[in-house]
Amino acid sequence: MTPFDGEATTRAGADRDLLSSLAGTDAGRECLLACRTRRVVGASLGLMQEQKAGRKRIRAVALAAILLVVLALGPLVHWAVDSLFAGEHLSDLTSQFALWVCILCPALVACALLAGWVRHRS
Repeated sequence: MTPFDGEATTRAGADRDLLSSLAGTDAGRECLLACRTRRVVGASLGLMQEQKAGRKRIRAVALAAILLVVLALGPLVHWAVDSLFAGEHLSDLTSQFALWVCILCPALVACALLAGWVRHRS
């Protein structure tokens, strides 16, 4: 047995595979492989589209929530700033309450957003 026997066997096997591919006798095996590949790629595409739709839905809900918070707090912020600039004192109960609401509500919203972001990251 010479060292060239293994190389000749490998070359003969490669030649046989090449001839069977050119003759079309491996068409069934290649078709099965193509169908399996097509199914995997289709499933991956569907999964990527679902993830993209989920991200869009989350973004839309976040924008709607921010818009609602701005619309709900807008008049209160306007009233608080107007009452402070109009000459009312900070010692009034209504001015203090308005300032606390204007400070705490955005802080609570920021905490909720941060908690959601941290939970999403972990």
